Amino acid sequence: MALEFEPISLARQDEYHTALFSCPDRASSDYAFANIWGWAEHYGMEWAFHHNLVFLRQTKPEVVCWAPVGPWNDYDWKGCKAMVEAGKFTRVPEYLANLWKEQYGERIELTENRGHFDYVYSVEDLTNLKGNKFHKKKNLLNQFVKKYESDYHHLEPECVEEVLAMQADWIAWYEENNPSEALVAENKAIQRVLHDFDRIGGLLGGAIRIDGRVVAYTVAEALDDETVVIHFEKGNIHFKGVYQAINQMFLKHGAQDFKYVNREQDLGDEGLRKAKLSYNPAFLLKKYEASLT
Repeated sequence: MALEFEPISLARQDEYHTALFSCPDRASSDYAFANIWGWAEHYGMEWAFHHNLVFLRQTKPEVVCWAPVGPWNDYDWKGCKAMVEAGKFTRVPEYLANLWKEQYGERIELTENRGHFDYVYSVEDLTNLKGNKFHKKKNLLNQFVKKYESDYHHLEPECVEEVLAMQADWIAWYEENNPSEALVAENKAIQRVLHDFDRIGGLLGGAIRIDGRVVAYTVAEALDDETVVIHFEKGNIHFKGVYQAINQMFLKHGAQDFKYVNREQDLGDEGLRKAKLSYNPAFLLKKYEASLT
């Protein structure tokens, strides 16, 4: 039976979460619901519900499947016609890639995609910022705290409009000074998630105000019992140390129940890679491209 794909919808997010939470490893940022919902229009995301799995695919700029979500260890991969139909997969977590290698052997070709590796950090490390390796980050945080009278609070639906206003100012500045198609696309994803903040289950976040105005925010989501993922994090760069502040304050006040924080990929951008490495990740979560014959 051919897979019946349909657009990603808020109405079926509970069904999706059921499949996602049955994954033996769900620490990849790509498969958090807020991520696929936020980027659904940009990538033309669709899903198909099939035998306890949810197959995901993007239709822009070309049709390619992402890894299926569900109880991977319980599934009959060798007998799955849907896998053969799909043929090509992207963003395949290492756990599933290894499982497929065992099941398919030489029929599957796996290639590491470094640009899609997730950067995973210790929440304790990024909260406390101890030692020489975090000296510059701690110094910038201290400068922010000493110079500005700021107020941190959890991100709630009632302050989303303020965050949207700050995001509008943020993207306007970047479009004028550092225009980028990638940032424009990300801005649309951010707006999509924020507009539906109270309808998407499991979202977390925080914001910093100075003189009553939001100057930084973060939007996050629990991936599993140990890991929280930060989807979006923006700050007004006119306030020195603002990024170090929102990062540390969110983890301190909103993520102490987690051991790790996933700060997503660098997508091959060298500047972004350097910035993410400067925070000293605990490990990188590998992902693969897969082709099945």
